[in-house]
Amino acid sequence: MTSKRFDPHPARLFSSGGRPRGGLRRPACVAFALMLAVSLVATTPAWAQRGLIRDAETESLLRDYAVPIFRAAGLTPRSVKVYLIASDIINAFVAGGQRMFIHTGLLLDSKTPNEVIGVIAHEAGHIAGGHLARMRRRIDELQTANIIAMMLGVAAIAGGALSGAPGGAAAGQGVLSGGQAMVQRSFLAYQRTQEAATDQAAVTYLDKTGQSGRGMLTLFEKLADKALISLRNVDPYLLSHPMPRDRINLLARLVRKSPNFEKRDTPALLFRHQMMQAKLRGYLESPGSILRRYPRSDTSMPARYARAVAYYRAGELFRALPEIDALLKRQPANPYFHELKGQMLLESGKVAQSIAPLRRAVKLAPNAGLIRIMLAQAMLASENRDLTNAAIAHLFKARVSEPFSIELQRQLAIAYAQKGNIPKAQLATAEAAMLAGDLKLAKQQARRARAKFKKGSPEWIKSNDILNFKKPKK
Repeated sequence: MTSKRFDPHPARLFSSGGRPRGGLRRPACVAFALMLAVSLVATTPAWAQRGLIRDAETESLLRDYAVPIFRAAGLTPRSVKVYLIASDIINAFVAGGQRMFIHTGLLLDSKTPNEVIGVIAHEAGHIAGGHLARMRRRIDELQTANIIAMMLGVAAIAGGALSGAPGGAAAGQGVLSGGQAMVQRSFLAYQRTQEAATDQAAVTYLDKTGQSGRGMLTLFEKLADKALISLRNVDPYLLSHPMPRDRINLLARLVRKSPNFEKRDTPALLFRHQMMQAKLRGYLESPGSILRRYPRSDTSMPARYARAVAYYRAGELFRALPEIDALLKRQPANPYFHELKGQMLLESGKVAQSIAPLRRAVKLAPNAGLIRIMLAQAMLASENRDLTNAAIAHLFKARVSEPFSIELQRQLAIAYAQKGNIPKAQLATAEAAMLAGDLKLAKQQARRARAKFKKGSPEWIKSNDILNFKKPKK
């Protein structure tokens, strides 16, 4: 990951400062909560939300899991954005168009890559089926139905009161509550139908890619077992998904009919999965928990990886470096080991020493924009003016894959300031502020920058666009 700290930079690991808490909500709130969630995610950029984490290695692995599935689903891989949420809840969902959100709880609880791939296939089914757009239409339809039900209830209450008939007003209230319940059940029944269809689509995508649905079945069975107690006395029509056992039985029949049912993940892919889990645990769990899970006597590569991160987070560089050096001895061409070593050195104040491993990481993973941003940061922090132009070049290359990075724009501002190009530094600061949602600062810096650019130049136009930007009305 690109930082041991939790902070708001999208080029770094960040969160709200603690793990998001999960828990059951009253079923009566499901429809409203879903409508609210769709609205929030649709209007707020995902990368601006706290709780998201960034890590080049994990993102690369998830893309390797997802791209074949996306193609099988008829989706353009580069159009589907996958985001990580720091949460111990076992969950994944799609929202706001072609955006897929995966909780770290799912990644850490999974035993095999196939389990995660099965979930990705399921979520891809939602995107390919256009379920979000259909759900919004359904919400609109049901809101209309709810209004009608409310009007009928109000009319019944008024009629009962005017007639003086015993229980007339109560009957009207019954129409109100009954109408709302009918709308809610209709919506949830619609969503259950979507989920069942998506399970079938997921199995189809897995078959097309020559993969087993066993992992998806195993994970869903695990979730069903955990839900049995909490769902024992719940009305199945108040659930947004089919009752667990019904869903599992249907999925089991589909999966077991597949010619790929007995296929397993390759040892190489399983190893990458375990390394990803070790790294995530190193960042998300306490150092003490890591040492209990991965004692010093365990010299496996996942254990060393987790301990390296844990030691580094604890400020014990003298223990972290031997662990990462042992990993580099085993896999000298692994870019993420070089990245971690460079990050350790950079954030421990050994700026000059951090540049070499970060350069090596970029050479081994040239398309990893997050690593390029960190290398540029190290070059600029060294205050070696001979490296400033190289840092700017790395930031421009990183922008291809990280066009919305606040940290990238901040580092550009530092680089231009080092070169004495204050107008470009001000424009980069304005762009960083825009991405961070600080419109006042963005316009202040854009105004100063525009005054120094030639009218009609690309920089002048960009500054002018920021000045003319208006927040959309809520």
